[in-house]
Amino acid sequence: MKKVMTLGLVAAVAIALTGCTDSDATPSDQSDGELRQVRVAALPITETAALWGGIKAGIFAKHGLGVEVLPAQGGAQAIPALINGDIEFAIGQPFGPFRADLQDLGVVVIGNYASSYAEGDDINAVVASAKSGITRPAELAGRRVAVNSLGAAGDVTIMAAVEKDGGDPSTIKFVEVAFPDAPAQLEAGNIDAAWVPEPFVTQLRGRGDTFVVAPYQAVVPGLTTLTAITTKQRTESDKELVAAFSSAMKETLQWAQDPDNEADVRQAIKENLQLPEAVADSVKLPAFGWELDRASLETLATLAGKYGVLDRQPNFDRLIQQQ
Repeated sequence: MKKVMTLGLVAAVAIALTGCTDSDATPSDQSDGELRQVRVAALPITETAALWGGIKAGIFAKHGLGVEVLPAQGGAQAIPALINGDIEFAIGQPFGPFRADLQDLGVVVIGNYASSYAEGDDINAVVASAKSGITRPAELAGRRVAVNSLGAAGDVTIMAAVEKDGGDPSTIKFVEVAFPDAPAQLEAGNIDAAWVPEPFVTQLRGRGDTFVVAPYQAVVPGLTTLTAITTKQRTESDKELVAAFSSAMKETLQWAQDPDNEADVRQAIKENLQLPEAVADSVKLPAFGWELDRASLETLATLAGKYGVLDRQPNFDRLIQQQ
């Protein structure tokens, strides 16, 4: 099981990253320092385009905030920096706050950020090497399957999809492989299948590999994939800041979900990630939205407990503090 990193180490990392900002909408060129400065940790992935784009569109400035986005590997890695006060907010996968709550670290989820799709093409899938012969979830049993992070939503939902299809999830050999490295690892035969987002799903299918399953849709359609988190202490001692950030995030996610703004969202990808322009223009974006689906998170945690990824359930009444 992945454990939360030590507080001092991650706080130092957060401080070191302060020069790695997200976009050109800095507080100094908004209102001569009148904005409240906040730092937000977020994954350097296409989903963060909503946040980058909202900053550039002036939504946060409208709510009195100047935002600096710091790259993070995941919600779990950002949590010590949150607790130490080196950052005010973070956007991350649900398992970071799940584990923080199990350790009673005072972390709360204040809003949704992104979700998968209940139907149609989803934001990720398991794709198997054509040489593996795998065509359905049950056949992943006993095979080497790559996920980008062990002990999170990827392997949990894959295990559930395999069991649902009649396979034995306990025999899957999960391997941690970064998404960009998965195609080469598949081709080399080091893994039999990989759980990947776009553009890798299209890339792998285009070269002849086999789509096996979209595990989120197979198990928890519309699953919450990214959440906004802060500390309970901040929600109590700095209510105005949390309220302003929550209002700005809600408006930003509504803006990002509007088809009229898709070009601006994709422009944010081009400006902040080193992706080919064609990829940035075609990559599948998630469903953005601020309203939390508590049932989705509870189902995910229940599955994690069933498959031994969590040893007990988070206290959702304490953890979820929707703003």
